Amino acid sequence: MKQTILYAYFALLIAVGLPFLANLGGRESAERPRETNPTPAAAVEEASPPSPSSLPAAEDKSLPPAAETLRVLMEDGTIRTMDMQDYLRGVVAAEMPASFHPEALRAQAVAARTYALYCASFSKHGEAQVCTDYRCCQAWQRDEKLKDRWGEAFDANEQTISAAVGGTYGEYLAAGGRPAFAAFHSSSAGATENSADVWSAVPYLVSVSSPETERDVPNYVSTVRCSPIDFRDTVLSAHPEADFSGPEDTWIGALRHDGSGRVASVVLGGTELGGTELRSLFSLRSTAFTLERTDEGFVFTVTGFGHGVGMSQYGADKMARLGADYREILAHYYPGTLLVEGPSSTA
Repeated sequence: MKQTILYAYFALLIAVGLPFLANLGGRESAERPRETNPTPAAAVEEASPPSPSSLPAAEDKSLPPAAETLRVLMEDGTIRTMDMQDYLRGVVAAEMPASFHPEALRAQAVAARTYALYCASFSKHGEAQVCTDYRCCQAWQRDEKLKDRWGEAFDANEQTISAAVGGTYGEYLAAGGRPAFAAFHSSSAGATENSADVWSAVPYLVSVSSPETERDVPNYVSTVRCSPIDFRDTVLSAHPEADFSGPEDTWIGALRHDGSGRVASVVLGGTELGGTELRSLFSLRSTAFTLERTDEGFVFTVTGFGHGVGMSQYGADKMARLGADYREILAHYYPGTLLVEGPSSTA
């Protein structure tokens, strides 16, 4: 009887725990860069690549090949069985500008395939394995929308994206004998975030350097300004226990940073709020921010965009322009993972 109860407990833990981790990451894993060339030629040589190491190929022959098809929950609620390559073309086109370096696009293709396989490894959407909502899984766009977006550049861009997806046919990242949780984000403020400071600890989602700067990323530094009343009421909406009865210059208390330099917590009105919660409350682009009181009110100055975990898309593009190939990019942002080779590569 005790053994039966123990088995049931472990089954419940697996059923609840894996989807929970995926949902945490999926909400922002697909924050997309703007459709623009992020790296002016004059800025390319100003930084050195972060000395990436080579990504080892997986030696475990028991690792399965990537699935050829995927059951996708569409925006209209229907479930569509798609060829994996076709699905990935729509994902990479939605997630990364076609103007990015080909090696960055290849890194994105592998990360997107890995993330899809990770979601498919459990029932995240019932009969469907992944959805097209970037707030949950990954963004995806059909050709009709891409034609509207790209206009006359559609054919050239489509060929570029197809080359990145085809050139990494069947390749994905593995860790612990299964597809890795390949979270990614738009841009980092000098370093990526440790997953333990956002969700829970994942061995290969740790803080690493990221080379993009404000010369490479549109809106790399942004500001959010609040009047004293709006600032106070926003905090009180989530923490009614906070005390703002004193002078405004006493409202901001101790600010604590985590290992990546992002804000871990801030004391406001005598109450400690986490950096991630503040990002949500004030719609900040990331938790890499400063907060100060000015004559007009309170000002957040924010660097980068996204949760910061895993591969930085602008960082990948900068690394590629500095000479790194997609294997080196993936090895840098997902240290400790193994690259499972596809059966062949086709352009």
